[in-house]
Amino acid sequence: MTGRASFVCLAVALAAGAPARAQDAPTFRSSTEVVRVDVLATVDGRPVRGLGPGDFEVTDSGVAQVVDLVSFEQLPLNVVLAFDLSESVSGERLAHLTAASRAVLARLERSDQVALVSFSHVVAPGAGLTTDASTIARALEDAVPGGETSLVDATYAALLVGESDVGRSLVIVFSDGVDTASWLQAERVLDIAKRTDAVVYSVAVRSVAVSPFLREMAEQTGGRQFRVDSTRDLGAAFEGILDEFRRRYVIGFTPRGVPAGGWHPLVVRIKGQRATTRARPGYLAGGG
Repeated sequence: MTGRASFVCLAVALAAGAPARAQDAPTFRSSTEVVRVDVLATVDGRPVRGLGPGDFEVTDSGVAQVVDLVSFEQLPLNVVLAFDLSESVSGERLAHLTAASRAVLARLERSDQVALVSFSHVVAPGAGLTTDASTIARALEDAVPGGETSLVDATYAALLVGESDVGRSLVIVFSDGVDTASWLQAERVLDIAKRTDAVVYSVAVRSVAVSPFLREMAEQTGGRQFRVDSTRDLGAAFEGILDEFRRRYVIGFTPRGVPAGGWHPLVVRIKGQRATTRARPGYLAGGG
């Protein structure tokens, strides 16, 4: 193993607070227990409120399931900020990113936790999950951009950080370019994301090339990809993501009549309404 690869593994492990072994990757919280899914329900772009378990129609691998649990704006959040601090994110761009971060930190509730994973050609655990948002603000103020872009490695680290404590995991990934330095394979990290409860939202500048990995990561976790015209717009994007995530329901069901392992396609609908839903398209259970 090369020195750089060793450092990436170590940094990822430190960021997650877990051993740097593939078998210690996060596991989707299901097995024969409750499957938890974040769902955004909207009508004409407005969130649908007041839904209960009987309002959701869920199929797992084509088999109808009974929703046992629904919560809305009740569970604390684990917000992980995974930020590109490569050489291109300097000067005005860094100032915009820092200001946008302060804006989203100010909107966190007292029970929410937040963490920072910064990345260039290496992944750096800026700060682990904490209720002290000032820790994250200070870490960003001390940031010195440089080097290339390890986008895939950083996303993996952010997933692990988000899953390292109880709560709903929201990962916000910002990058102003494509991956140029990751050690991990994109397909492997996407596979790991299918085993977690984390929802990933990605943000990128519209005028630059964007890695398809970001779009796929958002789709596989039930999140969304945001494109901004300029880093000046990052504040509005970050705040919009946090507000949208808070409007999502968390539903739970115990899988019945489906295989214990492997890929489980999910379909979530709202009964009797022309609502649009956004949720992860499925999950990987067991060792499949």
